[in-house]
Amino acid sequence: MEFLDLGGAKLEYRRWPGEGKTGLVLLHEGLGSVSMWRDFPDRLRAASGCPVFAWSRRGYGGSSPAPAPWPVGYMHDEARNWLPPVLAATGFEKFVLIGHSDGASIATIYAGEQRNPALGGLVLMAPHFFVEDVSVASIAAAREAYEAGDLKRRLARHHGDNVDGAFRGWNRIWLDPAFRDWDIQALLPKVQVPTLIIQGADDEYGTLAQVEAAQAAMSAPLTTAVLPRCRHSPHRDQPEATLEAIVAFLSGLVSQNAASTGDSPAC
Repeated sequence: MEFLDLGGAKLEYRRWPGEGKTGLVLLHEGLGSVSMWRDFPDRLRAASGCPVFAWSRRGYGGSSPAPAPWPVGYMHDEARNWLPPVLAATGFEKFVLIGHSDGASIATIYAGEQRNPALGGLVLMAPHFFVEDVSVASIAAAREAYEAGDLKRRLARHHGDNVDGAFRGWNRIWLDPAFRDWDIQALLPKVQVPTLIIQGADDEYGTLAQVEAAQAAMSAPLTTAVLPRCRHSPHRDQPEATLEAIVAFLSGLVSQNAASTGDSPAC
């Protein structure tokens, strides 16, 4: 691991070099980190040829702790205040954001509020655009697994001393009654880049209503892939299908860019 020093916070990150022109920036889930992506970044690099960059947000993995309590707008804070300097630090002239769960929501907020010409597209795995009852029920069940089961032990392998802060920060705000009104659907029509949504048919944290909301609201080109026998983590539950969908989406972006610029296709 290496570290970015941004505004007094140190954020762990890792690069997977590739020969393509477009970088793939991974935004992890609400309990994720660099290490929790496991072998997915390397497989993504191998399948696409693109360089890959992943980092742990404040309070996760080996990054600096995040102040508690987390506000209702914590994902907006990430998209506005922390994602831009991280993207600048990657050095990518062109990039695609690939977000999972909370990371997908942060990517959506960024794309809906920013007009960065370097942003070429979005890949949103199990995104949250609004809060559903199933989300709250599963997050409440996760609290029981953390307090009475082995979830804390398993997460501690990835978060070390941050484990309590990471879990309780995420868990408490999602279970706060004030969070039930969190909703970013108004940003969907403002996303101006091609988007791929990958959703597990058996996702325990969200339903197909999230996909349907995007289909109803987005005017930018939208591709969807609903994967059978897949829960909340498509890249772990259905890695081959997930990689296939992402590579096909990226190939489409490359072809569009080559046609408009005359450049030879390269990721």
